[in-house]
Amino acid sequence: MTAAPGAPVNKWIITLAVMIPTLVEILDTSVANVALAHIQGSLSAGQEEVTWVLTSYLVANAVVIPMSGWLARLFGRKRYLILSLVVFTGSSLLCGAAGSLFQLILFRVIQGIGGGGLQPMSQAILMETFPPHQRGMAMAVFGMGVVLGPILGPLLGGWLTDNYSWRWIFYVNLPVGVLALFMIQAFVADPEHQERRAAGEKVDYVGLALLTLGIGSLQIVLDKGQQDDWFSADYILVLSIVAGVSLLVLVFWELAHERPVVDLRIFKNLSFAAGNIVMFIGFFAFFGSIVLLPMYLQGLMGYTAFLAGMVLGPGGAVALVAMPVVGKLTQKVDARALLISGLLINGYALWSMAGFNLSIDFHTAVMARVVQGVSMPLFFVSLSYLTFAWVPVPQMNNASAIFNLLRNLGGSFGTAFVTTMLARRAQFHQLRLSEHMSALDPNFQTMIDQLKLHLTWKLGSLADHTDRAYTLVYQQLQRQASAMSFNDAFLAQTVLFLCLVPLVFIMKKPPSGKRFEAGGGH
Repeated sequence: MTAAPGAPVNKWIITLAVMIPTLVEILDTSVANVALAHIQGSLSAGQEEVTWVLTSYLVANAVVIPMSGWLARLFGRKRYLILSLVVFTGSSLLCGAAGSLFQLILFRVIQGIGGGGLQPMSQAILMETFPPHQRGMAMAVFGMGVVLGPILGPLLGGWLTDNYSWRWIFYVNLPVGVLALFMIQAFVADPEHQERRAAGEKVDYVGLALLTLGIGSLQIVLDKGQQDDWFSADYILVLSIVAGVSLLVLVFWELAHERPVVDLRIFKNLSFAAGNIVMFIGFFAFFGSIVLLPMYLQGLMGYTAFLAGMVLGPGGAVALVAMPVVGKLTQKVDARALLISGLLINGYALWSMAGFNLSIDFHTAVMARVVQGVSMPLFFVSLSYLTFAWVPVPQMNNASAIFNLLRNLGGSFGTAFVTTMLARRAQFHQLRLSEHMSALDPNFQTMIDQLKLHLTWKLGSLADHTDRAYTLVYQQLQRQASAMSFNDAFLAQTVLFLCLVPLVFIMKKPPSGKRFEAGGGH
């Protein structure tokens, strides 16, 4: 990659140029979460209506990511990256200035369209900027943005909303976007191998329509399903059928098309195929745990949002420090061994979370996250390195688009899964525990009598406290049932990580050291 013919550019300058917009785009997937209540009040919106501020961005983002490789071929990668950044930055300004909920949702859709190409294009540029044997370090840098974004998003959004206004969570993108535009224009160039659309080449309009309809419908189902009790809502049922049919037809159509929007033939590469499966299921489990732990701490342990963030923070810090270390290790150690280590350590971290009870202390919660923080660089960096090791350079844009799509979908599926599992398993455990709430059960009756005595002593009243005692027991039963449902969800994610280990052996070992200059798809 060079800024001008014969003028090589330092790889770290190019890295900074492409990682700035990537980090901002990832931030924007979560930065608005904590500001919804403020947006709702400011724009006089309903509670369910305002959640479309999040859903609209995710849907547009998910639709564009898989077609970004095709768009790069259509416009040229540098031009498409700049166009995406202009759309993203301009729509961020419009989001901040929105005067109604409809305007905000519309501008969020445009923002998602602009942001969709930033992640896959940045990853493809990094993979080509670094020498093949240093691709692990390239993925470590990219992984730092992937890990840092979800952590910083809610913190930055909360701080800006509390100290200024919710509009500033969008305005802050403007100076960052302008800086990134300058750097990309100055330091990034299209590679010599960049494939461009041939003159007279027909656009795959059917593929575009099927992709937009399928991915868009699927993302809405995942984001809104649990909220509306899944298939009991007619629109969720209809969108599920539309998504399933559209994506199934898309697969057959794209495999038969000469110039598809998404080239699925790349899955003939077994290492790439296995890597994408591991990424989807791995992020399914990982993202689910990121959602679960704050819910557990705040909903059952009484932690404030700040304290819950303090639990998550050290694990994120450990991951950031470990990313470049793992990136360097991929040059000396078989990346498959690193990946298996990451899967096992992550499984152990989730297994320890599955043993949480309502008496755990702050240190116990933090240490589980720290262990997970150690595992994620081993998982993400080594998996990315292995997945792309044998992808031919001309196919890097398409491969990166597919990889990022499955990573994002894995997180969406994981979030939908754990929220649904919590509701279902809490009902199950509550039913089982309530079987013992009977006046005929001596242990239960003893507890009620003790509570009545305690209430009499505490309140200083000789009134009958039976109803109040029953209420306290039932509240405790609900907490215990909910805690057990969290345990079940963490355990299910543990099993998922362990089941991924055999897939690693399908992936081809990349050549080590500088010998990789002659391999790795070159």
